[in-house]
Amino acid sequence: MLICLEASAEDAASVAWTSEVRYVRGYDAADPRPPLARTLDAVVDAAHGLGRVGLELSLGTQASDRMVGEPTTYTRAWFDAFPDAVDATPVLSRARAVKTAQEVERMRIANEIAAAAMEAVRAQLRPGMRESEAAAIWQGHVHGEGTARADVDLALAFSLVWAGKGIKTFTATADLPVIEGEPVLFEIWACADGYWADHTKNLVIGDLKAEYAELEERLMGVYESALDFIRPGASMPELDVLVRDRLGYEPSHPICHGVGARAHEPPYPHRAAGGTFEQGMVLAVEPGVYWEGGGGLRVEDNFLVTTDGVEKLSPFPDGVVRC
Repeated sequence: MLICLEASAEDAASVAWTSEVRYVRGYDAADPRPPLARTLDAVVDAAHGLGRVGLELSLGTQASDRMVGEPTTYTRAWFDAFPDAVDATPVLSRARAVKTAQEVERMRIANEIAAAAMEAVRAQLRPGMRESEAAAIWQGHVHGEGTARADVDLALAFSLVWAGKGIKTFTATADLPVIEGEPVLFEIWACADGYWADHTKNLVIGDLKAEYAELEERLMGVYESALDFIRPGASMPELDVLVRDRLGYEPSHPICHGVGARAHEPPYPHRAAGGTFEQGMVLAVEPGVYWEGGGGLRVEDNFLVTTDGVEKLSPFPDGVVRC
């Protein structure tokens, strides 16, 4: 049996070898937990009645992921070495959510590298270029020019790039061609010495087609209202409600999350949870709309919560940028 996110249904249909597939929602309006928690619920439910269950507890590495290559994971021996330990995750998550001045400076560098790579793609994008070619230009610039900076030891790039009707929710970069008047969406992550930038940037060759221009205007209005809302003491649940209600559409991913030592980390504002924004948090704000059958837009940048609002960390513009 395969258990996966609803957003991966197309992938499951094309590559799954199992006769049964069960799906987990990426976003559930009544459940503030991350998707992994709902996935575990589905696994436990699927295991009922099967008898004895075996788990791979000594998992040194895991299968290659589209975003982060082959991440290393802790093995069973690590956990067995601390049999009386308590779970410090909640304390660490709260501490990491508010960044130090040093962390903010490292994240500014990651944002600058990601933006410079977008300018490189902007200068080279051409009609007929494949999504994968555009992605390679961005990735190569991050790794090559980012690592060459005097203030960086190693810069790495991870991307999902979609052109026009290829714009969907977290599917793989493919080989669709760039078409004049249709946006090319870059879902991009740059990591500079362990600190991340998480952006969604959009390019277009020529004038944006009317249906995309209308969507851009609507989406940017929601985006700006979200940024105006965020300040110390503002309600995280209210932000989730505000963005989704104003979009009039239910994206399957969080519309805001923390960024720092990971590209995705707490906090995750959710209508069914709690919490308020604090000065020193760094957030990725990312409302998006995806049309049935493909196409749509998402905008995303990283913002430092200051005493009176937010400060944008990336110098690259939001919205759809003309080449």
